[in-house]
Amino acid sequence: MERMSLAEIVAAVDGSFGYPADLTVESISTDTRKITENSVFVALKGANFDGHDYAAKAMELGALAVITEHPVEGARCIVVDSTAKALLDLAHYYRMRFDIPMVSVTGSVGKTTTKDMIACVLSHGFKTLKSEGNHNNEIGLPLTLFGLDSTYTAAVTEMGMNHFGEISRLSTCAAPTLCVITNIGVSHIENLGSQENILKAKLEILDGAAPDAPLILNKDDKFLSSCGPRGRRTVYYSIKKKDCDVFASGITAEDSGVSFTINYQGNKYPAVVHALGEHNVRNALAAFCAGVCLGMSPEDCAAAVADYRPQGMRQNIEKKNGITYVVDCYNAAPDSMKAALSVLSQVAVTEGGRRFCVLADMLELGKNSKTYHKNVGEYVAASKADVLLCFGENSVYYIEGAVRKGFDEAACKHFDTREELAAYLKKEIREGDAVLFKGSRGMKLEEVYYALA
Repeated sequence: MERMSLAEIVAAVDGSFGYPADLTVESISTDTRKITENSVFVALKGANFDGHDYAAKAMELGALAVITEHPVEGARCIVVDSTAKALLDLAHYYRMRFDIPMVSVTGSVGKTTTKDMIACVLSHGFKTLKSEGNHNNEIGLPLTLFGLDSTYTAAVTEMGMNHFGEISRLSTCAAPTLCVITNIGVSHIENLGSQENILKAKLEILDGAAPDAPLILNKDDKFLSSCGPRGRRTVYYSIKKKDCDVFASGITAEDSGVSFTINYQGNKYPAVVHALGEHNVRNALAAFCAGVCLGMSPEDCAAAVADYRPQGMRQNIEKKNGITYVVDCYNAAPDSMKAALSVLSQVAVTEGGRRFCVLADMLELGKNSKTYHKNVGEYVAASKADVLLCFGENSVYYIEGAVRKGFDEAACKHFDTREELAAYLKKEIREGDAVLFKGSRGMKLEEVYYALA
């Protein structure tokens, strides 16, 4: 972060401050564990915490002032109506110091991977800041923007949501110059009611964008295929349709990823993405579109997607003791489940080796959760999985759906605890097998994988 005056901050958040403001601020923090000298602490409130309780401590640790909703003894307070709004307002004020391309990405699934691929592409033409992990909410996005300084020439941010209005606030904060929507699934349908409403919420990404900011959309998604707003440049990509701006052909799975050809303006560009699954080809196409929209050469954009590598618990493929593990435990929805199963089907196993599909519940799917779980079971039956192991209350419906479509019921097992599941896997898996772990973050399925390592 570049320095700001305390007076600037007071004005940016429309705060009340009864102390001298001719001081220089070097950082903004929402966590007293990360307080540094000459910082400003924002006292946010959550369901299980209240930053106001730490305001005096922040001053002791070197903060120059604290943004609060009421005066706090022992702290020099910039008093505002809402500290959450103040954080967004301050981040927007700071972001507008930098006249650079700001790419913002949203979607039901794949937005973090797409954000990372876009950053890989843009880094070949720009010094690019990207949001780390999934810093895609009303705390993580502002903290990402505070990471900007005058050396950066582009930035890529991610925007997530659970309810209407959240992406609108994030977009207003970030002021994107280029917007990307990956797909419209059923994540958070419990809160929004329908996929049509999810589309409406995702399109809030345009609320803070300039009128000339292009919108990049996945034409393979039925909700996005024709939703481009009139008067805005819309760029479509696809792996199935050729009547769009960018499409992929010749998709071939290999041991280390997928090779394919990018078709753009009548020309063909060879590309490789080091991650399995056709969904990652779509993510790479979105990254290619972002690069060419920002003036990079198609050749550079196509070559740059090869820089991407999966991170953390997102389809991370590891080999240990001759067994291939696909660890994808960050989130789960029907679309991402289907994508993970396609990855498992593409993972090579030795002769006699088996593909184990280890699935936990998908959360926040509302009243139709049972149906969604059964549908995923049908995906399992259509995949190359040999064994289906399940954990979680709703995961029994995976088995029901799979068996209904012809999957061997004897190859299905349900477990009440992660410990029982891990113990069974330890006995069953052997060299030459492949194991997929997939479930919602709250199910903590990665603990089963760690127990095997």
